Amino acid sequence: MADENKGRTLVFHGERTTWISPVSLEELLNLKATYPNAPLVVGNTCVGLEMKLLDVYHPIILHPVRIPELHVADVGDNGIVIGAATNLAELRDILLNLVPELPVKKTKIYQALLKQLRTIAGEQIRNLASLGGHIVSRGSAWDLNPVLAAGKAILNLASADGTRQIPLNDEFFTRVPEADLSPAEVIVSIFIPFSKENEFVSAFRQADRRKNALSVTNSAMKVLFQPDTDIIEDLAVFYGGIGNTTVSARTSCLKLIGRNWNEQFLDEACRLILEEIVMSPSAPGGKVEYRRSLLVSFFFRFYLEVLHGLKMMYPSKYADVPKEYMSALGEFHEKPPQGMQIYQDVDHHQPLQDPVGRPIMHQSGIKHTTGEAVYVDDIAPADGQLYMAVVTSTRAHAKILSIDVSKALEEPGVVAVVTANDIPGENGNGKEKVFAEDEVHFDLGFLSYLENSPLNADKQVIYIGHIICGIVAETYECAKNARSKVKIEYQDLEVILTIQEATEHNSFLSDIKKIERGNVEKAFHTVDKILEGEIHVGGQEHFYLETNSVFVIPRKEDKEMDVYVSTQDAAKVQELVASVLDVQANRIMCHTRRVGGAFGGKITKPSFFAAAAAVAAHKTGSPVRFILERSDDMLITGGRHPLLGKYKVGFMNDGKIKAVDLEFYINGGCTPDESELVIEYVLLKCSNAYDIQNFRSRGQACKTNLRSNTAFRGFGFPQAGLCAETWIVAVADQLGLPHDKVSKGRARRLGASNDIPGENWPLSWQTHAFALVNIYLDGSVLVSHGGCELGQGIDTKMLQFLNINAKNVIETTYFLQIKEAYEESISLTATGYFKGYPTNMDWEKGEGHPYPYFIFGAACSEVEIDCLTGDHKNICTDIVMDASFSINPAIDIGQIEGGFIQGLGLYTMEEIKFSPEGQQFTLGPDTYKIPAVCDVPEHFRVYLLPNSRNPMAIYSSKGMGEAGVFLASSVFFAIRDAVAAARKERGLSANFTLDSPLNIERIRMACADHFTEMIPRDIPGTYKPWAIHVD
Repeated sequence: MADENKGRTLVFHGERTTWISPVSLEELLNLKATYPNAPLVVGNTCVGLEMKLLDVYHPIILHPVRIPELHVADVGDNGIVIGAATNLAELRDILLNLVPELPVKKTKIYQALLKQLRTIAGEQIRNLASLGGHIVSRGSAWDLNPVLAAGKAILNLASADGTRQIPLNDEFFTRVPEADLSPAEVIVSIFIPFSKENEFVSAFRQADRRKNALSVTNSAMKVLFQPDTDIIEDLAVFYGGIGNTTVSARTSCLKLIGRNWNEQFLDEACRLILEEIVMSPSAPGGKVEYRRSLLVSFFFRFYLEVLHGLKMMYPSKYADVPKEYMSALGEFHEKPPQGMQIYQDVDHHQPLQDPVGRPIMHQSGIKHTTGEAVYVDDIAPADGQLYMAVVTSTRAHAKILSIDVSKALEEPGVVAVVTANDIPGENGNGKEKVFAEDEVHFDLGFLSYLENSPLNADKQVIYIGHIICGIVAETYECAKNARSKVKIEYQDLEVILTIQEATEHNSFLSDIKKIERGNVEKAFHTVDKILEGEIHVGGQEHFYLETNSVFVIPRKEDKEMDVYVSTQDAAKVQELVASVLDVQANRIMCHTRRVGGAFGGKITKPSFFAAAAAVAAHKTGSPVRFILERSDDMLITGGRHPLLGKYKVGFMNDGKIKAVDLEFYINGGCTPDESELVIEYVLLKCSNAYDIQNFRSRGQACKTNLRSNTAFRGFGFPQAGLCAETWIVAVADQLGLPHDKVSKGRARRLGASNDIPGENWPLSWQTHAFALVNIYLDGSVLVSHGGCELGQGIDTKMLQFLNINAKNVIETTYFLQIKEAYEESISLTATGYFKGYPTNMDWEKGEGHPYPYFIFGAACSEVEIDCLTGDHKNICTDIVMDASFSINPAIDIGQIEGGFIQGLGLYTMEEIKFSPEGQQFTLGPDTYKIPAVCDVPEHFRVYLLPNSRNPMAIYSSKGMGEAGVFLASSVFFAIRDAVAAARKERGLSANFTLDSPLNIERIRMACADHFTEMIPRDIPGTYKPWAIHVD
């Protein structure tokens, strides 16, 4: 078929768009003359995103990928010509083959391009995105455009009227008419010249993550010297990530021509660049002062590279780069991570057929890898299936005055609009609603009514993302498109977003919780010194691979429904769906085969999504599939609680801590969810493994107009533990002592190690368990249990228990015994129940026994930081964990490693950004960065402590799912130590606090230097920030 269509123009007609793929340049130019506003799309990596995220509509799209002239790669006398449709991976390969064949002096621009191509996007995107598309889209963060502009690339244009050339420069980027394409023109190819003998070219970029992330700021710089001198003949400096497109410091460069390349030139150049390249304090993307610092930090690195290059070219003519600057010349180079896992083997007397304690592979591991594992959205469509998309609030706090859904109902394929009025039972669980409800006038075109429900005394939407109604349609695309047709009128109310605002307005979700021992006030009067401070810990997205997914199939009798749902708690789903539909729980069958990741994020919220889909199925009588897109999932559901921790520590001059007073606030969002349990966890674990004789901790969960934060792996301890280590470090710095010399009672902190006081729930009913075992006549066994397979391997461990007697199963006598028992009417079914651990906690008295056992672990990490950019590299991490007897060392170590990497994201990278109005900006992988392979420590070793036992649990084991998260704080404090060393070199104070996440911005700005002092500073309160901190 491909051969048949090779020489034919292909035309595809969609509902709104026509896609045309011409086969010749002439045909393309004629089409462009006919449709001048039609975009050219090769990889669809830019236009596709605009259409999806910004609802940009193009009636005609031209796909020129089959035109030979757009794929040329010719080497000429003065440079190379690359076709505009060449994808970035092909460009990289062309340059890799070309550079070794040319003199070094000619390849400097090409080497700068290769440097950026190593990290730009991911390989999948590089295989699709074209060079021409990269140029013409003129994205601010595009890494190649500054290099091409600095290298004076030329664009070869063509139209039906002829051909011409334009320079790729700042005027092109800012769309000056005479320097830009006309609507009928296309870029056919790009000419990239050879570099010259006395020319130096460098490229730089800094992103939130080193790979597969858009640049926060990038740059390319080129200088041409007069022959055999360091006198500047030409200078070009371009930056990306600063404005709406690539910007040039053209004026500064012109003023610097004729200057010598020395330190006086450097100071003047930095000053001129900062004067010319101006950023608004409200600039999109935030990190404004950090980005300003990169303007001069990048130029300083360029200055040193050129200085080093001059020295290499003329050894006797120029001085060496000063020794203290040599480290600034180096950049981080990636090495594949290497791991080691060490664990105690099973007793040599254990039978070979007994798999308990052995590193058995995850029973679905191959299915996960090949894509054969079936998740909710992989279930085949049911007859008459409909799809649902939800309409959410665009206001953080408001009354809904009216909702007009008439236009949505007129859309082809739309079957119904589902609201709170369609709920036959209770709208929610008493704390949170399935659909927002108000005294609202709904205009359905043919029907109008007032919905006035007494269930919601507040009668308002309480966060951006609050579900108002659902659109049910024959296709998901139809339901999604119809959402924009729903018109909602709001009356805005006062908005509370941050912990500070919540405390000022006395807005809380829980009463004050308190734990106290000893006499704290008296102890403060006996110490030599008292230190007070605070630390902010940001939130974190769960970012599970499978978003919240529900598939509801109504049965044809007795109001029964099958609910296929991705959840950690199917019982809660069943309970809420039954309540919402006003039926008995036994009419609702919940099915959860496996969950594509959860980390706590699928405990409470799936119930509400399932209930919404069930209401839609009840109203329409049809199966309803409700799969959240990533952006909707991140908008509607909450994550880890942002935390503010305040501390007051009393200590002696020898480092002995005698009194600690702690105060915690967490941002719970708009509904209670799990926030009260989380603040209890924070208080119970906030002393970490340290035994402080006079100790007090208090805490509250704040109510704000953000999505409701919920359970997350570690359940408050990663935040509380970081606070504990912070005040330990603060005391050590105050006294000028090594951190391990600070005495905290019976436990001591060793180097960069961290101890963890375990996991498990402080309420026994949350740890109860049950199982049903059926033996079939063919000898096979089916086990139903109350756990959910989240990828953590619970089903694998269950199989290990079952296979203890696997040898007997295959013996003939086993089958005879089964048959004989059946014939004698002996039950082949058994049940088991575990009522939970004997735990208790009396919060009125502030005492109890909340945990049945503890997990102990330590981690030591080594890092390297780049003081000029704030980047860091994880060199080595060693973890020792007391797992007692590991039922499956492979799975347990995998849980420890996975938890550590998730903690690495929490402490060093992941940021949730909100506007001052409460709009979340981070709604997908393009704006929210989790750790990738490049962030895994180059040497990553995990050691399970041998000969340890836990009499409280089955097989003397321990749960390893959460403990690894906090151990990533060893990286946080290793970075802090590196920052402290840099500050010490510069004569800066050793007493400083770093908040979490300790990202590139915070690292760079803490490594204060001459360049951070040069940049303009903005006074808080004098401008509206792009984003706010809600912790």
